[in-house]
Amino acid sequence: MHFRTVLLPAVFLAGLFPVFATADVTSYHNDPARDGLFTAPGLSWRTAPSVHVDSGFRGVVNGAVYAQPLYWRPSGAAHGLLIVATEADEVDALDADTGRTVWRTRLGRPVPLARLPCGNIDPLGITGTPVIDAERGAVYLDAMVEQNGAPQHLVFGLRLSDGRVLPGWPVNVQQALRGRNFNAAIQSQRGALALLGQRLFVAYGGYFGDCGDYHGTVVGLATEPPHVLASWATRGSKGGIWAPGGISAADGAVFFSTGNTDTGADWADGEGVFRLSPDLARTADPHAFFAPGNWKMLDDADLDMSGVAPLPFDLPGGARRLLALGKDGDAYLLDRDNLGGLNGQITERHVANSLIITGPAAFPDGTYETVVFQARSALCADGTFSGGLGALAVSATSIKPLWCANLRGRGAPIVTTMDGHEDPIVWVDGAQGDERLHAFRGDTGAPLFTSAAAISGVRRFATLIAANHHLYVAGDGHVVAFSWNGP
Repeated sequence: MHFRTVLLPAVFLAGLFPVFATADVTSYHNDPARDGLFTAPGLSWRTAPSVHVDSGFRGVVNGAVYAQPLYWRPSGAAHGLLIVATEADEVDALDADTGRTVWRTRLGRPVPLARLPCGNIDPLGITGTPVIDAERGAVYLDAMVEQNGAPQHLVFGLRLSDGRVLPGWPVNVQQALRGRNFNAAIQSQRGALALLGQRLFVAYGGYFGDCGDYHGTVVGLATEPPHVLASWATRGSKGGIWAPGGISAADGAVFFSTGNTDTGADWADGEGVFRLSPDLARTADPHAFFAPGNWKMLDDADLDMSGVAPLPFDLPGGARRLLALGKDGDAYLLDRDNLGGLNGQITERHVANSLIITGPAAFPDGTYETVVFQARSALCADGTFSGGLGALAVSATSIKPLWCANLRGRGAPIVTTMDGHEDPIVWVDGAQGDERLHAFRGDTGAPLFTSAAAISGVRRFATLIAANHHLYVAGDGHVVAFSWNGP
């Protein structure tokens, strides 16, 4: 296999890496819980209308972008790096101040759609958001690569300083799971990767069209030396794990949701929410899984639970909760320590009259957690359905509509605050809609900002990041940076 890394001249790199540290964005939605909460000093309700495209930044990449960009600045460096992975099976490191390419690594040949039994991405390369190990200076990702004439899922580790493939990588997942019913040609990898210590977790589902006898699968790998440690798969056929947020983590455990299975009358892990220890050991303990009582109807109607990664959060008083959002528009509040088994939710509520397929954002607000999600027909505080963006107030025992806002597009929201609490702002791109960046007050949903120009090529479910006094939005072939007035 041939890997190609293009490096800038050493004189430029020398200027890139020796002064101060900044907050890295190492994973999807900035946190293992996938809450999408960022701290952006100086970005307040007052300054949000001053947001503008940074004309000094020009970021160019090769290929379609479905994965969220990441941000990394090593200790003592003058500039940070934006890490952008594309469907061309390329990973780019861009200077976060100028957009200039620092290194570019090509990992192989992406798989043409014609070589796959179904799907809707052409060609298929890197879809799931990578994860950074800042301590070790590495980034991990799954790439779909045509190898010896066959599609293969290869998990890579790259050195962040220069993009070179680290020793022992890549790991061929199909070869590692030989005998465990994993066929790379029918397994997609859309969910974000997760890292717990030196254990890397990668989730797999199926392609658009649901073809073949795939299974919702989680693979756990050691990073040093790289090898597969364990795997978990749905007992029933299908049940894909394909939410953009992939796997969330809290309390030393991993959480994920599965989709529709192809089974009979007996439940076989479809439409479920699961909590697993890092060894991915299967358990029948109802404390460790949940499925709605109408799971069979959801299966038959293709109304997956797996369009959204489970969202863990803590509330004042010590309540440890998990919110699951279903493709059918229902929200389920779960006890994180006792998921409850079949029909074991604390409460549920219908919160959208349209599909929920997104990465929600969340932030604490007194006695409840505010959760913001994208849906074309979201529940509003007055009981009507409207908007395109909805916010819920989630307490230890209830789910209540807080506000809704107009949004034409399919982007996934994030939230910025000045200091973790002050002036929460919801940011979302009108992906495959009006293609503009929007901002809303987190407490009321009142609009604060809409970008003057469209941002071309932003894919559905795409999410932005806040880092380095910028907001970064990635679209096909390019990255746009926004900055704001003030410190």
